[in-house]
Amino acid sequence: MTSPQPVLRLGALERGRRRAALAMLSPTLAGLVVFFVLPLLATILLSFTRYNLLSPPQWIGLRNYQYLFTQDPKVWTSAGNTLWFVVVLVPVRVLTAMGVAALLIRVRRGSGFWRTVFYLPALVPPVASVVAFVFLFTPGGGPVNTVLGALGLPQPLWFNDPQLAKPSLVLLGIWVMGDVMVIFLAALLDVPRELYEAAELDGAGPVAKTWYVTLPTIAPVIGFAAITGVIAALQYFTEAAVASTVASGKAGAGSSATDVLGYPDNALLTYAQWLYVRGFGSYQLGYASALAVLLFVVAAAAVTFTLRKVKAFSPEEAMS
Repeated sequence: MTSPQPVLRLGALERGRRRAALAMLSPTLAGLVVFFVLPLLATILLSFTRYNLLSPPQWIGLRNYQYLFTQDPKVWTSAGNTLWFVVVLVPVRVLTAMGVAALLIRVRRGSGFWRTVFYLPALVPPVASVVAFVFLFTPGGGPVNTVLGALGLPQPLWFNDPQLAKPSLVLLGIWVMGDVMVIFLAALLDVPRELYEAAELDGAGPVAKTWYVTLPTIAPVIGFAAITGVIAALQYFTEAAVASTVASGKAGAGSSATDVLGYPDNALLTYAQWLYVRGFGSYQLGYASALAVLLFVVAAAAVTFTLRKVKAFSPEEAMS
């Protein structure tokens, strides 16, 4: 008959390891609960109330959500603009960063200089970069329109045109894609050369090597860039708000910031801005909480959808 002592010792050792792991994770878990779980639960509860930050919340049930889906005049406009940034800005920024990284790894001389040139714009604060871009694309005498006029080309209104305001911000997003470019650069440099050599022996051309070697290998990086980009686009606020304020000519003119958000003609009014307006411009904190809950649900669904799409480029899927 075998002795149970070794089994008991292994069980005690496993419990000790679990306690040690839990002790080391406890600061992170405590921060997660305090700064994410509790605020999320509080936001969900406040979304069922009428709350103006000055008086106690009053329970009103689903009225905030009913108003959100049926009566809010600008929620769908702001949601449509935000969806536009998700669908257009994120793919353009990711593809541009990946393309620039692919070109930089082929540069033989001066590679460090060109990497620095493409990365430096990412270090510029968002407010400063937007102000600089609005100045460059000023309709009257901006440098860009001055050059276009000298060449005999049309001079668009850029940030003052509802049709071109969002594409102008896409140009800004491309200019500051250095942070994503650096990640792709590291991922492309980490692709084993043996895989390319094996693909060449099998007769694969540049397109086949990209599809069957490069993309499956850097799929986790593509997923990271896509997911973080989608989350940032769903919360798009600073760039659009500053562009609206500066382009309208009312920056520092004494007018309320909420009066010019979305200029021109609500073309740059994003969902996060509208949440801010209703929460801190009108002090409708209960309704703003309902907007925040909807944003959280959409962000979770978008991240799940993006993860599933990125898995299509995994090595297992590519080889099947």
